[in-house]
Amino acid sequence: MLFEDMLVPSCPPRSSAVDSRTGNKVAIKKLYRPFQSELFAKRAYRELRLLKHMRHENVRASPAPSLAASLASSYLVMPFMGTDLGKLMKHETLSEDRIQFLVYQMLKGLKYIHAAGVIHRDLKPGNLAVNEDCELKILDFGLARQADSEMTGYVVTRWYRAPEVILNWMRYTQTDLDQLKEIMKITGTPPPEFVQKLQSAEAKNYMEGLPELEKKDFASVLTNASPQAVNLLEKMLVLDAEQRVTAAEALAHPYFESLRDTEDESKAQKYDDSFDDVDRTLEEWKRVTYKEVLSFKPPRQLGARVPKETAL
Repeated sequence: MLFEDMLVPSCPPRSSAVDSRTGNKVAIKKLYRPFQSELFAKRAYRELRLLKHMRHENVRASPAPSLAASLASSYLVMPFMGTDLGKLMKHETLSEDRIQFLVYQMLKGLKYIHAAGVIHRDLKPGNLAVNEDCELKILDFGLARQADSEMTGYVVTRWYRAPEVILNWMRYTQTDLDQLKEIMKITGTPPPEFVQKLQSAEAKNYMEGLPELEKKDFASVLTNASPQAVNLLEKMLVLDAEQRVTAAEALAHPYFESLRDTEDESKAQKYDDSFDDVDRTLEEWKRVTYKEVLSFKPPRQLGARVPKETAL
């Protein structure tokens, strides 16, 4: 069934609609010029395959990816959440209970994504959708790559770049250097063994020329956070990525003891990105993309009203 047949337009914003089969409100993402070039087509195909692969309650997978018949425009249709964490934080101060629940869900989603061998690469408040029940889903896999791929700085939203991404990106700007200094005002300057591991000679020279800064006492910086929250953040905000706590390790921290249910943590299958090394013409990318759309079987949505003709 085509996109136009499945959805009934709702009130503004234009990025939402109502699924006429279930009555559920859905969000619509229009992919920007997905078939403008072979590169754009490959990116659109990658995002669609990633969304199809991810089956986790805290990762927004598309329940009905749809293309217009001509393939001139592509839309991803997803559960409607209402807002994102960036907007939420601008409008209200979150209690620690809500912060704890939101971070817990984010880490569950990240554990699943990383277990699939994927790194999101643009994780930021604007890419964390939140609904009125404080349920969270990770959005936007357009920049995702397998974990062993090169991590370059230009693809990551500036203020959310990890320090290792900044340090291994050759084209330093004053903003990048200012951001590194702000990070090290809290974490302190790293030891020589960390500097020697850097791939960029320019980064090594820059780090060796910095004055020594001591690590701040996190409790004195995060005065409104509980001791367990401070302890967890200290483990998360470690300059050396090899020493930093992983999402899976963070979930096991006592801070989440009251929330955690290990049986609720979905197991991920490894994502196959072998197509990344394939060169195709634009028409070939259109064909394989359309094939992915046709082969998609959306997960059963809890509480959805299923028409008699499709009910089991």
